[in-house]
Amino acid sequence: MFLQESGEMYLETIYILSKKSSAVRSVDIGEYMGYSKPSVSRAIGLLKTGEYVKVDADGYITLTSAGREVAEKMYERHTMLTEFLVSLGVDRECATEDACKIEHHISDESFDAIKRHFESIGK
Repeated sequence: MFLQESGEMYLETIYILSKKSSAVRSVDIGEYMGYSKPSVSRAIGLLKTGEYVKVDADGYITLTSAGREVAEKMYERHTMLTEFLVSLGVDRECATEDACKIEHHISDESFDAIKRHFESIGK
């Protein structure tokens, strides 16, 4: 299943929320992202069909190994790109917003180069 940017954002959100609490529900995702219940429900249904998430009988959502892989990749990109932009003098709020846009479109090759450079300067 081809995962669009919105799917990646949902997976990253589930990952972030699961780091704070082992119980992640659709309502938590909606509150975090500012989305309506129907929007979240549709997205979770698609992610479930794509085998990126599992939903138990009580409505708790967990990432599958495939979902976790994508979520961790997006989270790493987001945090690394945010810190990189901040280190260049960009305001943190702006850097966070820009990193969110960049993380879904940057190639693995370009991201890896930025990551190596960032790590080489001790960040």
